[in-house]
Amino acid sequence: MGFQMQPYGIQAMLKEGHKHLSGLDEAVLKNIDACKELSAITRTSLGPNGMNKMVINHLDKLFVTNDAATIVNELEVQHPAAKILVLAGRAQQEEIGDGANLVISFAGELLEMAEGLIRMGLHPSEIISGYNKAINKIVEILDELVEQGSDSMDVRNKDEVVLRLRAAVASKQFGQEDILCQLIADACIQVCPKNPANFNVDNVRVAKLVGGGLHNSTVVRGMVLKNDAVGSIKRAEKAKIAVFVGGVDTSATETKGTVLIHSAEQLENYAKTEEAKVEELIKAVADSGAKVIVSGAAVGDMALHFCERYKLMVLKISSKFELRRFCRTTGAVALLKLSQPNPDELGYADSISVEELGGVRVTVVKNEEGGNSVATVVLRGSTDSILDDLERAVDDGVNTYKAMCRDSRIIPGAAASEIELAKKLKEFSLKETGLDQYAIAKFSESFEMIPRTLSENAGLNAMEIISSLYAEHASGKTKVGIDLENGICKDVTEMKIWDLYVTKYFALKYAADAASTVLRVDQIIMAKPAGGPRRGDHPAGMDED
Repeated sequence: MGFQMQPYGIQAMLKEGHKHLSGLDEAVLKNIDACKELSAITRTSLGPNGMNKMVINHLDKLFVTNDAATIVNELEVQHPAAKILVLAGRAQQEEIGDGANLVISFAGELLEMAEGLIRMGLHPSEIISGYNKAINKIVEILDELVEQGSDSMDVRNKDEVVLRLRAAVASKQFGQEDILCQLIADACIQVCPKNPANFNVDNVRVAKLVGGGLHNSTVVRGMVLKNDAVGSIKRAEKAKIAVFVGGVDTSATETKGTVLIHSAEQLENYAKTEEAKVEELIKAVADSGAKVIVSGAAVGDMALHFCERYKLMVLKISSKFELRRFCRTTGAVALLKLSQPNPDELGYADSISVEELGGVRVTVVKNEEGGNSVATVVLRGSTDSILDDLERAVDDGVNTYKAMCRDSRIIPGAAASEIELAKKLKEFSLKETGLDQYAIAKFSESFEMIPRTLSENAGLNAMEIISSLYAEHASGKTKVGIDLENGICKDVTEMKIWDLYVTKYFALKYAADAASTVLRVDQIIMAKPAGGPRRGDHPAGMDED
């Protein structure tokens, strides 16, 4: 051992090699710093003029996007406090489908405000209680901001749907929201079930084909498979479908053995039996009434020859998920080995045809009847990155549609609601006694981050815009927001920028919850990671000084 100081206090209690950070300076402020870093990343991507981020993840996949949920999912956030914000953003993305950026940026802003209060000497628990009061008040104010008559809506009326989708889509693809909203609304309305509350997001698929431009995009009723049909039969009407997971091939005979062949006749007979065997299998499928064979793996040449002879259309779907979806669309049961299918294992489609979309041959599977009809948005764009981003915009739009099926109330967008909330909260904080009034006041200041960020991202003068917004709202015009294109303040009813009430409600709620969670932490105790030092042993903000 030699001469060594005996550990004392908390060191003696825990294993060696752990880290222990406590107190305001070490734990709380360091946590806040990490969260501020994260929200600084997402903040510049907020809103229609948000900048894109280029994220290259550990698998070397490139993401170019301004969708906060994608960004924070692909950044492998190590810091435990920042992870809380990531989780809040993810919850929002899964719940509503839009507003993840708002959650993370706003939570970061709340924490930044809290830092100032802590340095002034307020205790975190007072800040938390102030933030909770603020959130309860916000819910009341939001209810007053709801546009009259927007609570009852016809989810099959395209104009009303587009009105509510625009904000969500514009924040991802500014300038193209009109084209995209039309596509999304069409697709959603096509698959909307009798009771809109049961709308299933999975029924709107996206097919990405490189080439062309956004204006070549279309909505196809049914599923679009990205490959051509194998074989020469290119279309089938009112067809029954057999799906085989393992390929359609000669080696479909079970046993593998070595055969000794002595003479030419035997060789010929052997080849014939193999041929006969395949023919028998294919004939069995054809006899069951199926017109289309879908294979999950390769289709052998000989098998294909017999499929042609029995006039069977052959499709190959290599992706397992795609195959599963195909089965769901057609109601088929995927069979493991090539054998005669039972009638109830066959699927059905009204028409399956190979069409050409922009130089790419795709197979379109249409099923008009059947409750779970699927619609596919076929996106066209010049590069993969653009297509990925368009796909995210469509996903957000579809999720927003689902949210609006449940609750269609809308509130003014373009930062009009935020300024109004800031104003009302400020008034509320002046009525409060006790120390949490400062926290409430800071909460109301945090709202300014949204108009400030929107105008900064658009290259406008933020201070001027915020002050003129306050002036307009003070004179009772509660629906005045920022017109980002012309850089002036304008009534949102003219600009048609509305946000869904649920999006705002959950985003602010999650942000406040995440901020409170981070503030509640006063000690961080990190055990020594098992198995020696490893990658990411010194996460940012946690290194020993």
